[in-house]
Amino acid sequence: MDHFNRKNGVLHAEDVSIPAIAAEVGTPVYVYSTATLERHASALKNALAGLPSVHLAFAIKANPNLAVLGVLARQGYGADVVSGGELKRALAAGMPAEDVVFSGVGKTRAELQLGLDEGIGQFNLELEEEGEVLADLAHAQGKTAPAVLRVNPDVDAGTHAKISTGKAENKFGVAIDRALEIFDRLAKRPGLNLRGVAIHIGSQLTELSPLEAAYKRVGELVAQLRAAGHTITHVDLGGGLGVPYHAGQTVSTAEEFGAMVARVTQGWNVTLMFEPGRFICGNAGVLVTEVIWVKPAAGNPYVIVDAAMNDLARPALYDAYHEFEAVEPTGEKFVANIAGPVCETGDTFAMGREIDVVKSGDLAVFRTAGAYGATMASTYNSRALVPEVLVSGDRFAVVADRIQPETIMGAERVPEWVR
Repeated sequence: MDHFNRKNGVLHAEDVSIPAIAAEVGTPVYVYSTATLERHASALKNALAGLPSVHLAFAIKANPNLAVLGVLARQGYGADVVSGGELKRALAAGMPAEDVVFSGVGKTRAELQLGLDEGIGQFNLELEEEGEVLADLAHAQGKTAPAVLRVNPDVDAGTHAKISTGKAENKFGVAIDRALEIFDRLAKRPGLNLRGVAIHIGSQLTELSPLEAAYKRVGELVAQLRAAGHTITHVDLGGGLGVPYHAGQTVSTAEEFGAMVARVTQGWNVTLMFEPGRFICGNAGVLVTEVIWVKPAAGNPYVIVDAAMNDLARPALYDAYHEFEAVEPTGEKFVANIAGPVCETGDTFAMGREIDVVKSGDLAVFRTAGAYGATMASTYNSRALVPEVLVSGDRFAVVADRIQPETIMGAERVPEWVR
C-alpha cells in the first residue's frame, strides 16, 4: 500500500497534487511519501514485535536521503551502512552510533577506523583478514570492537543475478562450512568481541522459502558454535524482502515473514537483527517525468520522456520493471516504447508495453521508485542530478536540490598545460 492516489482524476502524493510539485520543482523529480515510509516501517516492526529481542537497521544504500533517514530514525530504526559516507549520513540524520551496523565486502582500514572512532554498534566481518585488522586497530586503542561473522549459506535467493548475494560464487561472506574454524581463530583475538553471525542472501525476494532455508542453515551453525564453547548473542538475518513492481504482483507480507522468523528461530535465544531497505522505501517514492515527444517509429511509437537512465538506472541495469502511468489519464491506452533522451539504445524503460495515451507536455510517473532510484543516479551526458521532494500531508519540501551541470563543472580543474 502507498499514498499515491488519484483525486478528481489527478495523481496526488498524499494531499499534494503531482502537477503542483512539477510546476514548482520541474521534472524529472523524485517524490517520496512520509506516510508510506512510516506505514511500512511500522508494519515490519509490528510483524516482528513477538520476537524476544529485535534490532532494525535501515539499509541506507536503498535511499540515503537525509530527510528519508530522519523519518525512519523517528520510527526507531538504526542504520545498515556499507561505506564511510553512509555512516556519516546515518549519524547526520540522527541515528545513534550504537544502532549502526557496518556491512560491506570492501571496508577499508580507514573506514574500520572511522567505525571505531564513532563507536558504532556492530561490524559485519566479510573475511578473516578483515577481522584481524579490526582487532588490531581496536586493541591498539584499548577498545573492543563488537562484531559478527558474515557467512555465505550457498542458498539461491531466486532473484536477479546481479542482486543475489548468498550463493557460493558470490563475493559476500565466508563459506559456511569454513565458518567454525574462522570463528575459532577470530574469537581469540584481543580487541574483538565476536558475538555472532550474519547472512544476507539477496534483494527483492518475493517469497520466503529461500530465506527460510538460509535461516535454518544459520541455526545449525549457531548450535555448532555454541557446542564449540562460543557465546552467541546476536544473529543478523539481513534484509531482502521484496515489493510489488507490477500491478497485482504477489509478494510475501511482513506478517508472513514475521511468522516464519518466529518459527525458525525459536529457542535461539539471541538478538535478531534485520536490515530492510527496499521493503521500507520502494513503494514510498515515484519518479515524475514529462513527455517530450511521442515519436513515430517502424513499429510501436516511442514515448520520449525527460527522465533517463541516469535518473533511474534499474531498467538499464537489470531490465527492471516500473509501472508507467499518466498523472492525468484520459482512459485511453496504446502500445508504445518508453525511452529517455540519453544517447544510448539502452536508455529505455519499456518496450511494447500497453500504457496510458500521452502526448508532449503530459506528466507521468514511474512507480515504486523510492528504492535504488536517486541513490544510483548519475550526471551522464552532462545532465543535471535529479532532485528529491518529501511530502507530508498537504506540505512538500525539496530535500535534495537539482544539481546543475554548471555546478558540477565548478568542481573540475583544468591544469595550466592544457590551457
